[in-house]
Amino acid sequence: MRVKPLFVIILTLSLFLAVVLIYPSPPVAPSKSSDSTSAKSGIWSVQRIVEWRPCKWWLQSQLTPLPAKSNGYIRVDCYGGLNQMRRDFCDGVGIARLLNATLVLPKFEVAAYWNESSGFSDVFDADYFITQMNGFVNVVKELPPEISSKEPHRVDCSKRKGQFDYIESVLPSLLEYHYVSITPAMSQRRDRYPRYAKAALCQVCYRALKLTESLEKKANKLLEAIPKPFLSLHLRFEPDMVAYSQCEYSGLSPTSMKALEAARGDDRKPWTGEAARIWRNRGKCPLTPNETAFILQALSIPTNTNIYLAAGDGLMEIEGLTSIYSNVVTKSALLSGEDFETMHGNTKAALDYYVSINSDSYMATYFGNMDKMVAAMRAFKGLYKTLFLSRRAFAEFTSKGLEGKLLMEALWKAHKDDFIKGRGSALSDCFCEFKL
Repeated sequence: MRVKPLFVIILTLSLFLAVVLIYPSPPVAPSKSSDSTSAKSGIWSVQRIVEWRPCKWWLQSQLTPLPAKSNGYIRVDCYGGLNQMRRDFCDGVGIARLLNATLVLPKFEVAAYWNESSGFSDVFDADYFITQMNGFVNVVKELPPEISSKEPHRVDCSKRKGQFDYIESVLPSLLEYHYVSITPAMSQRRDRYPRYAKAALCQVCYRALKLTESLEKKANKLLEAIPKPFLSLHLRFEPDMVAYSQCEYSGLSPTSMKALEAARGDDRKPWTGEAARIWRNRGKCPLTPNETAFILQALSIPTNTNIYLAAGDGLMEIEGLTSIYSNVVTKSALLSGEDFETMHGNTKAALDYYVSINSDSYMATYFGNMDKMVAAMRAFKGLYKTLFLSRRAFAEFTSKGLEGKLLMEALWKAHKDDFIKGRGSALSDCFCEFKL
């Protein structure tokens, strides 16, 4: 029987529509280049190949019993900002265990420069610290009467050449005077530390330092007030920081230039000529807020991201960030005036630290004490959305004339490689590399 042409046409169209409805068209294929800014969904979607995790030897190992008799008392004298003091104190605990000394609660510097007068017990819960260090190192709140009436013998640990050795340089004084004070050297012979001393250092850094009850309550209040999810951004572009770097910047506002000139004084003049170029290409120059915003865009961080700005007072050129990323909040805006105005430098820094280690993601424009401590604590807690923005990469690419899309693609690749390999995400003393 002959089929009519009209029926064939209708049947063909019906079959075509049925196929379209059942099997939708595939999406447009992405660009073949995995580094294209149009093809990526954000830096956090990149699969890492390495993570840093706390080593089992200190996390789960049996403690070496403390000797029956102590060699004396050590007080750690801490200077600088909160996280520098935290670092020095953690080192000091390891040193006390190394030398079989009893630890005295540390002395925190009283510094007008940092708007600071708070001590250790104003920031950290001393009783909790002592309990957590039980078995790792002996700690006392008060010295015995025969020692408390005199000042400790000060041992200079400022040696920078080579590796400072506490067994050779401090132990003799401890045995002679029975009460010494030290500020840990940046250059240390940690290879001489037995594991029980390293375990004490790790324990204090990651388990024993808890904020006081009132300060933790304030930190939680701040954390709850931040819109979720959020990125904590540690942005460093304060006048003293920029002055110390000795870097020159063009296009700063008159207000910023005035603050910068006042911070520079006569002995921090910026580098010029070839020296300035080499210095910048080594990654020594702080990123401006505008440069920071550009890198965030290169990493496909959406411009509507909630950002908590973990930064000190006096941050310059902040409009360079907030003109692009409008959902930026600060502790001064979220806390009541009374709560904020009564706080000192250490307690403000403690809030930034607490919020940063509990944030959904963390980025820093620097690799200072806070950044290292936050990254390590986040690794300890299993939070791996942590990245340091590369000043070196930005300087290198811009010096080659890259700009716009090409610059974004180069920055994406550099930061992707850092994130994949977990660079800078933890302190190696207490962490072990874990390949995924």
